[in-house]
Amino acid sequence: MDTARTITVAAAFNGPRESGNGGYVCGLLAAELGGPAEVSLRSPVPLGVALRLERGGKDGEPDSLALRDGKVLVAEARRGAGLRLEVPAPVDPEAARRATAAYQGPRDGIFSHCFVCGRARADSFGVFAGEVQGRGLVASPWTPPAWTAGEDGAVRPEFVWAALDCPTYFASYLGAEPALAFLVRASAEVDAPVPAGEEHVVIGWPLRAEGRKRTAASALLSAAGEVLARCEVMLVEPR
Repeated sequence: MDTARTITVAAAFNGPRESGNGGYVCGLLAAELGGPAEVSLRSPVPLGVALRLERGGKDGEPDSLALRDGKVLVAEARRGAGLRLEVPAPVDPEAARRATAAYQGPRDGIFSHCFVCGRARADSFGVFAGEVQGRGLVASPWTPPAWTAGEDGAVRPEFVWAALDCPTYFASYLGAEPALAFLVRASAEVDAPVPAGEEHVVIGWPLRAEGRKRTAASALLSAAGEVLARCEVMLVEPR
């Protein structure tokens, strides 16, 4: 029996100008696995191309997937055991709105049109995570548009993962000079349904930095401070 099919990342869901948003792509694979997942990105995700999604992954392991562009391995995913991640005290929506004034996202360059955090894009999610003074983290409000929801009214996993992704970059460089870095691995878990059309808060905070590697975490909170989703990522600066 054929265990593969194709998926296509629409051009609208870019991160860098010419490739897919990493969090979004990771979330697509997590949705296929149906729960917490760990996803590794192996190469830039092409846009508008039918990518082969293979169940069983490259090693045939159960509860795993491989995403390929022809012979090129684009991403691998496996079901996660759940994140052991301590989430900081919540940031209220008003404080998150104030934090966006400190957002350091570029107005031009390869990430300026990211569909989550791009300043140069009128239809971006507007997740502009800036530093919350005295907290050691970044925050942004986010109201998911209605079209991000499934039939149950909850935001689909790929869009939750996308919103969790971008703040981790800005958290990684708190107090440091930002550098070009790309998502290479993400683990996330959606703890509760995320209602579309309601204001939420996304926070991100740094975990570790070692050479070209940076590890950071993020969480999606309800306006009342309930943790709805959590994420841990690794970013790598190119040589």
